[in-house]
Amino acid sequence: MQQWKSLLSEANVGAVLWNEPLAKYTTWKIGGPADVLIVPETKEQLSELVTLLHAHQIPWIQLGRGSNMLIADKGIRGAVIKLGKGFEHCSFDGCTASAGGSMSFVKLSVLAGKQGLTGLEFAGGIPGSVGGAVYMNAGAHGSDVSRIFKSADIVLETGELVTYAAEDMAFDYRHSILHERKGIVTGAVFALEYGDREQISAVMASYKDRRRRTQPLQSATAGSVFRNPPGDHAARLIEAAGLKGLRIGGAEISVQHANFIENTGQATAEDVLALMEHIKATVADKNGIQLVPEVYVMGER
Repeated sequence: MQQWKSLLSEANVGAVLWNEPLAKYTTWKIGGPADVLIVPETKEQLSELVTLLHAHQIPWIQLGRGSNMLIADKGIRGAVIKLGKGFEHCSFDGCTASAGGSMSFVKLSVLAGKQGLTGLEFAGGIPGSVGGAVYMNAGAHGSDVSRIFKSADIVLETGELVTYAAEDMAFDYRHSILHERKGIVTGAVFALEYGDREQISAVMASYKDRRRRTQPLQSATAGSVFRNPPGDHAARLIEAAGLKGLRIGGAEISVQHANFIENTGQATAEDVLALMEHIKATVADKNGIQLVPEVYVMGER
């Protein structure tokens, strides 16, 4: 650890925070400390950082806007990289939208709609970053990132900066090449189409109203916990198994949407994991279907 401190203090890599609690950076409000949290503000800082970590075999993970992720109670051994405000930007050129990796995916969709551009309406309820959305091919309402994706700038784990086109990304349901080829999306370009502003606004408003009625938006959650199995919905299976409202410790299956787990105030990662395991076992026993988590579990248990 002392060697890391010496290396990082001498490098131009952005803010460096030691033993930083991660619960405040996640939408679940759960998670122990990172050995070190580093916040680069430029591609150059990020590339230097990743190159340094790679050269000294220091393990690292990326933390986006903290949704869709469960950080273990003992935290993260190694480095956590969180893109800073320097990556939180967007611009429009005709039907093309460009955005930095830490830009809110929701905010990008709203701004695109105001430009009269259609194609991003589905993103209005996805609380992560642009980089995270590309990483997991985020989707909703019958659409996903792969349908509008044009290219992305990525810093690979060696520190090399590359640009991937759509054909390089191996997009699939909640999957991209970045699951196999570790890297950080610093920015992405999306191909949209001109549309009617009022119609775009109406569609986004209807999606928002539906979320308000069906999801526990005022609670600390990480969004959908399990992937939808082919031809079915995880929420339906969980509800049919009679699990709505079940609580372990401070974690509770939402009575509003069965595929959400709420932190009722003092939930630990172990509470959430125990509840997830109970859900998987119960649904498998009743329906023979193996639910696959959509959230990523990170850290030392």
